Order: sequence, then C-alpha cells, then structure tokens
Amino acid sequence: MQLAGKKIVLAVTGSIAAYKTPQLVRLLIKAGAEVRVLVTDAAEAFVSPLSLATVSKHPVLSNIADGAAWNNHVELGRWADAMLIAPCSANSLAKLANGLCDNLVCAVYLSAVCPVFVAPAMDEDMWHHGSTKHNLEKIKTYGNNVIPVAHGELASGLVGDGRMAEPEDIVHFLDSFFSGKSNNLPLNGVRALVTAGPTYERIDPVRFIGNFSTGKMGVAIAEELANKGASVTLILGPSQIKVSHPGIRLVSVESADEMFNAATAAYETTDIAVLAAAVADYRPDQMAPEKIKKAGDTLDIRLVKNKDILATFGRQKKDSQVLVGFALETNNEMEHAVGKMKAKNADMIVLNSLNDKGAGFGHDTNKVTLLFTDGSNKALPLQSKNLVAEAIVDNIVQLRDAKKTV
Repeated sequence: MQLAGKKIVLAVTGSIAAYKTPQLVRLLIKAGAEVRVLVTDAAEAFVSPLSLATVSKHPVLSNIADGAAWNNHVELGRWADAMLIAPCSANSLAKLANGLCDNLVCAVYLSAVCPVFVAPAMDEDMWHHGSTKHNLEKIKTYGNNVIPVAHGELASGLVGDGRMAEPEDIVHFLDSFFSGKSNNLPLNGVRALVTAGPTYERIDPVRFIGNFSTGKMGVAIAEELANKGASVTLILGPSQIKVSHPGIRLVSVESADEMFNAATAAYETTDIAVLAAAVADYRPDQMAPEKIKKAGDTLDIRLVKNKDILATFGRQKKDSQVLVGFALETNNEMEHAVGKMKAKNADMIVLNSLNDKGAGFGHDTNKVTLLFTDGSNKALPLQSKNLVAEAIVDNIVQLRDAKKTV
C-alpha cells in the first residue's frame, strides 16, 4: 500500500453518509496512514466525534477555537500529505467552490498545500443539478481530485447516483493516486484496449435489442489499467457513466458493428485487450426506416449474427499481446467458460455467474472467477467492482510479465 506513512486530514461534513467514516478511518490506519479528523457542526448530527476520536486515536476538531486554545488551520493544512473531504455535502461543495470560510473544514481546505480529495454525497436530484455540476467542475480547476459517486440506494429511498463511494473504494482511490506518483508503475508505456457496456441493435428508429449492462465493470478495469500507467482506449457502449481519467481515451459507440470497427482499429497497436462489453450476439437483419406499427398478434424479426470481437482478436493475437475475455454464464459455468477460452485463444477469462447474489449487471459489487490457460483458476469473493478490477489487472500484469520472459 502506498498510504503507509502518509498523513491524512479527514474532513467530515453533514451527510447521512458520515456514518461510514469510522470504518474509513480504520481502513486508512490499517493501510499505514496517520489520520486527523475534522467535523462540521452538521456532521455531528450523523456521526459521533467520540467514535471518530476513538478509532483515529486523536481528538476530533470542529472549531477554529476551543475555549482559549486555537486550532491552527494553517499548521493542519501544511502537516498533511492529503486532505480528504468525505462525505462532502452539496452545501460544503458550494463553499469549497466559492472560497467561503465559515468553519474549520473550509479554513483547513483553503490552507492546504497538499492534494485534496473530495468524496461527494447527496441525493440524486441534487447530484444532477446544474449548480452541483458547476461546483464540481470549479473545484477540479483548482487541482482537486473528485472521487466518483456510486449508484445505489439513497437516503430519500430513491435508487440513483449521488451515493458516496464506499470506504474501501475511497482508500483504493487514494492508494492509486500515490502509486501514480511513482515512475515505476508496472504498465508505464503500455497500450491497453478495453470494451465496456452494452450494445444497442436498432429494430426501428425508436426500438432496439439490448441488455442490462451498465459498463461499470469495464470502466473500473480501464481506470485501474490507467492507474498502473497504461495508456487506455476505452470503447464504451451506451452508458450513463462519466469517464474523466486523464489516462483514458474514450470512444463512444452504440451498436456491435460500431464496437467491432472501433476495437479492430485499435487492436493492432495494443499490448493488452480486455473485452468486458456485453456485445449483442445478434442484430436485426434490417432496420425499419419508420416506426413499426402494431398490426397483429405477432411480429417476426429476422436476426443475423454479429461479428465476434474476442474470436477475431484471438486469431490475430501476437505472442506478446495479452487478451482477456468475459463470460457471463447461467449453467455449466466453468465448462462453458473454459471452452470459450480455448475456442477463442484468450489468455484469461473472467467468469461471471448470474446465480451469485450481488454480481453481474447493475450492481456496484461483483463476484468472479479468473480462468487461465494452464487449467488453474482464482475465485474472488464478492467485493466492489473497483477491487475486482484491481485483482483482474494485477493478474494481467503477471501474464504480461510471463510473456516477456519467454
């Protein structure tokens, strides 16, 4: 872990997600960091300062002055190797963006000479409001790092964007950042290609054949490859995910044919290819030029097979290239996945099962098994897709290193 020995100021603001911060402190300390905690008055309604003081082993600060004592915000801002504001409410985000300084958190933020990380947390409508988007872009222009929000259940009872990233993912984000400061990243100078998300195959101008893929797993892999130094081309089907990593070049596509063409154009000069997209196997033979009207009890649509990207790349693969495919199975899972790996000449297959709760499409978590050509496999536990991506990329690095020694 790159967080060992790092000094972290954790600022907690007023959000229901503050209840997760004691666990966040524990994980930071477990990673070897020293943590000092600040809270706003509003945060104290959601998490006890005593709890945070207990897990951090240091007093929790909330005011610029406590009685006759002055809490030196300048000293705190200069002490830290990183300042983490988690959760960051919409109100606190607005203060940071506009330089307001009416509490200790804002004062330390304005005094910080270290990297600043912001983990937003708010309800979906607030997250998508134009003011919030403006404030996010504004703090990014100051050099701050925004940790992506998650999609999931919110305090309002809605399910959507705006949920604070899980503590494990926040720690992973910080660790990846500090890893990026090194010139010895394992994939420096490596070119990677990732496909992600679904494809939409049009039936007529308003209807399509598609699937439930969100692209979360593939995007997480692209980000982890970039975190380890690779220059990544991400070919993403229709998805709501926003990709902003500076090491990723995004190519947006809709259909399987468009994804095939974009991937083929990049593959020749690619060192690593990870095909995580849920590409439609078939498409309508012809797209109706006008909306198909309801005319009878049945509607027959002739489907034709799409080009197989993994099989095509398997035939073209050079000895130095690493090719990874995905298999989503519902029965005879290992047998089908092993057969796919052999038939398509992949170096590794990531096996997903729809029978595992919390895995597959639409979840923030995943449970996979990694299959290799020597007959071995690694079963990973249910965990966040970011941690799954880290494990997948670590194994890709090992595969690549093994090919370089042959």
